[in-house]
This record gives sequence, C-alpha cells and structure tokens, in this order.
Amino acid sequence: MNSSSSSSSSSRRKFLDTGFAIGQKEIIRILILFLVLTASCLFLYKTAYPLQRLSFNNLTFLLASPSPETSICFTCFFFVTWLPSALLVFQIKPDIALRKILENASNENNTVIITTLNQAWAEPKSIFDLFLESFRIGQGTQKLLKHVVVVCLDPKAFERCTQLHSNCYYLKTMNTDFSGDKAYNTPDYVNMMWRRIELLIQVLEMGFNFIFTDTDVMWLRDPFPRLYPDGDFQMACDKYFGNPTSFDNWANGGFVYVRSNNRSIEFYKFWYKSRQNYSWLHDQDVFNRIKNDPFISKIGVKIKFFDTVYICGFCEPSKDINLVCTMHGNCCLGLEKKIQDLNLILDDWRKYMSLSKHVQNTTWSAPLRCLEK
Repeated sequence: MNSSSSSSSSSRRKFLDTGFAIGQKEIIRILILFLVLTASCLFLYKTAYPLQRLSFNNLTFLLASPSPETSICFTCFFFVTWLPSALLVFQIKPDIALRKILENASNENNTVIITTLNQAWAEPKSIFDLFLESFRIGQGTQKLLKHVVVVCLDPKAFERCTQLHSNCYYLKTMNTDFSGDKAYNTPDYVNMMWRRIELLIQVLEMGFNFIFTDTDVMWLRDPFPRLYPDGDFQMACDKYFGNPTSFDNWANGGFVYVRSNNRSIEFYKFWYKSRQNYSWLHDQDVFNRIKNDPFISKIGVKIKFFDTVYICGFCEPSKDINLVCTMHGNCCLGLEKKIQDLNLILDDWRKYMSLSKHVQNTTWSAPLRCLEK
C-alpha cells in the first residue's frame, strides 16, 4: 500500500470509524439516493414548469399554494437543503462525542486515563472486573476512577461498561470484529493495537494528556507522583536496566504516559506511519524498530522509561510492595491463566493492606499459572 492511499484510508477512518458514526456503506447509499432524488426533482419541476427557472422564491410561493405541484417542490426543497446538513451533523458527531467524554473525565491538568475493552475481557469475573476492583482497593486510587475513559471495541463491551462505569466510549471499526479474545501477535491482535494508536493520536490532537493503561494492569497505588516531570513520552518496561533514558530497556506499551504537544503528536504520527514498513508487527515491536531513527531526534521528543520498582508486571515484578504502583499481567499467554494470577495479585494486596506493620520483603503469589507451558 502506498503512502497516499494509506493517508486517505486513515482520513476516512477518522470520519467513519470513530464511535457512533454511521457506516461507510450507509454514507454512500445516502449520497447516491440524494443525487438520484435531486435529479428526479429537477426533472419533475422542469416538466411541470418548463418556462420557469428554479429559485427559492418560486419554491416559497409554490409551497404556500395548495396545488398538486406542492409535493414536487417540497421534495426538491427537502433533499436539496436538509440532507446535506444532516450528513454534516453525522460527520462532526463522533469528535464531539469523544471530546465531551474526555472533557468530563480529565483532571485539573487536562489528563485522562484511557483503557480499551472488548467483549472477552468485559465478561463478568473477567479482566475488566479485576481492573475496576484494583482501583477500589488500591492506595489513593479510588479518586482516579472518575478520570478513567474506557474505549469499547464492540457493542457487548460497551453495554457491560455502561453498567459498571460512567465514562464509556464505543469506538466503531468498520468490517472488523474485536469482540473475542485476541491471541498475542495474531492479525486481529495486531490490528487492534494499531486501532488503539490511531485513537490516541486523536486524543493528543484534541489537547489531552493521557495515561494509557492496558485493562490487565492492576492499579495498586496512585502512579501520578512517579511520572517524570520532563518526559514527553514515558513507557513501562518488561525489563528495566537502571537508566530511564536508555533504549536498552525492554519497552512495554501496556502503561504509557504522554503529554500533548507538537513533539508527541509528530512522534505518534511517525510511529503509526511506520506500520507501513512493518505490516506484520504490532505497535510495541514497531516502536523498538524506530526508537533510534534520526527523525525521533529531529522532532526532539523526550522518551523515558519507568523503573519496574514502581510500574511493573509479571515479566519483572517489583521487589518492594511498599513502593509498587501498578502490576501488569504481561508475559502471560491465555486469558484464564491471566485472570487467575491477577486474582492472586489482588489477594496479596488485600493481605498487605490489612497489615499494621511495615513489610520488609516482598513475595508475590503470582505469576504462577502464567509460568506454566
């Protein structure tokens, strides 16, 4: 696919695929109907009034006159004047819907917490329930729930989300079903990851900073105090080697903080565009391919990585439960295994919170099932 066709496709998706938009096929049908009916109206008008030129003055007079020709003129008037306006409303509605939710959820620094959800992870006692529970039992995290925007990838996920949470947004994607459990690195998984990047570009362009968090990240403490004050793009790690600016750290896109500015927007657009060169890879692997690209230095985006003492996961669990903020169910294949081990993490946390004395050593019960082959 060449760059021009990709750009055109991206533009269409921003208009057509964002939540609550009518579909591409419906738009085409309406436009064809509009053209056909307009031509028919003009033909009927000229047949009825061969010597008159069509004008709004004529229409106004005829509409006020009780005659058979009134219906012809009214039909012309309706389709020529109302339908284009209706289509314009459908065009702008998606951005308005998303912006309104982001505005309602943002904190005083214009920052939102965003996660994505599909039907498989939205089922009762699945990942979404654990995600919300972590906020409720975490230390200083209850107040953050009102800033969480859940982007739902299918109708069932949206329905379940609205039963449990206030800030739910349905992101419609044409001709794609994201509802099932998408195995890591399968084509549907890759497409879902890139759909997420596309959405986050829109969020940045609207002027919102965000923490993006996978739904299998358990929020045990407020991570905002651990954000770097000087990084445009800050990312979690599967393995951290001690230097927050080193690209040797093994990046993980499941927890990311991004400031909305020209540098971060250009970086995200470059990241998304680079998909064309690595069509078989998901966003995290493409990030690893482009992180040393000269363009990154040229735009001046400052990239930093979180210490796994604070922002960690099953790949490298924090060694200090007194400092840990989030625990990600990464390095784990299989939904059932992930659910069971994340439940163990929340059990460990409940036990820790019930203690009256300081804990010296941390021994997590998980990962356990996730280590099984």
